[in-house]
Amino acid sequence: MKRITVDGLPGDPLAAAGVFHQHWLAHVEQILRTGEDVLLALPAADHTHREWRLAIAAGLARKHTPRRINIVAGEGPAVDATAAYLGGAPGITGQYLET
Repeated sequence: MKRITVDGLPGDPLAAAGVFHQHWLAHVEQILRTGEDVLLALPAADHTHREWRLAIAAGLARKHTPRRINIVAGEGPAVDATAAYLGGAPGITGQYLET
């Protein structure tokens, strides 16, 4: 599972979703099309970011099935542990997890 660390997202949820779509989405989809599963590591954010992140995870999972795509938000060892778990859990896709 390829891990992509997303950075440079603004604090405003609408602006953050726009930056993700403009600067990250095409790259993520290109990797999924090559046949590789993806784990997106996003910085922690408050509850106002949850909906757009859930929509990204679910939408990409539906569009690129059977490839797997999951999003983990947070930092440090908790993200690493979640990434390791997801790497060995072939049935889990389209999830947004906060550490």
